[in-house]
Amino acid sequence: MKPAPFDYVAPTDLSDAVTALAERPETSRVLAGGQSLVLEMHYRRERPALLVDINNVRGLDAITVEGDALRVGALARHRAFETPSVAPGALGRLLSRVSPFIAHPPVRARGTMAGSLAWANPASEWCATAVALDAAIELTGPVGSRTVAGGDFFLGPFHTARQPDEILTSVRLPLLPGPGPGPGAEADAVGVGFCEQHRTHASFAQVAVVAVLTVRDSVITGARLGLAGAADRPVCAHEAERHLVGREAAPAVFARAAELTVAAAAPLPEPHAGVEYKRHAVGVLIRRALAQAREDREINGER
Repeated sequence: MKPAPFDYVAPTDLSDAVTALAERPETSRVLAGGQSLVLEMHYRRERPALLVDINNVRGLDAITVEGDALRVGALARHRAFETPSVAPGALGRLLSRVSPFIAHPPVRARGTMAGSLAWANPASEWCATAVALDAAIELTGPVGSRTVAGGDFFLGPFHTARQPDEILTSVRLPLLPGPGPGPGAEADAVGVGFCEQHRTHASFAQVAVVAVLTVRDSVITGARLGLAGAADRPVCAHEAERHLVGREAAPAVFARAAELTVAAAAPLPEPHAGVEYKRHAVGVLIRRALAQAREDREINGER
């Protein structure tokens, strides 16, 4: 099929883009990478009256370190995160582990992290990452800009806190601390892990897990676990996180964290992955991602 008729504008200034969207927000859509939106338009499941293309808006493709966070503009493509140098330390390593799991190279060359968050597919790797890191999501509308925490942004399948007249303009991801600079310095170090179960290399995740561990002298001092495919939206495994803190980074501890996560999981069934299958996958991937984070910390956190 082909898209239904629609109007199209491609402003070069953010204020013009916001103004265009505000004229008829309920029937307009924002186009960045378009890897999900355009397909839905072809199937006519999406029928926008107006498409606001922000690809010509200056400055929205920037990725910069600002203070203690990495600021990712709305037009930063998936492929920008394929190398660890995109961000200092553990955050760069985490982003470079996640990005290869997103579809295939042509999609990564065009699709955007911000667009993935705005689309809010419950299986999205970036959505699980945003929740795990409690990213700050910037929304710009006619009355100005506001910021929503990653944990509050996702409201359900393809449903977010973004209002129809707002554009998701940037995402701020906190930089993950590394080891201290020398003897006697702070000994905490961060390890990161990411694991995913999918049918084919380019398929959406059935279940995905983002793990971030802060460890001092083999004892976990901080833990973040973000999950895709374990509920109707990306979620954090808070009970498992609380269990991990104060305990040794050991397989038995990881196994108990996995049990707690499985008990709280409420995955949605899909044609090739029923509820029980996905719950089992959650437990397996939690253990693997935590083991990966421990290994990452040992390799990169010790000097």
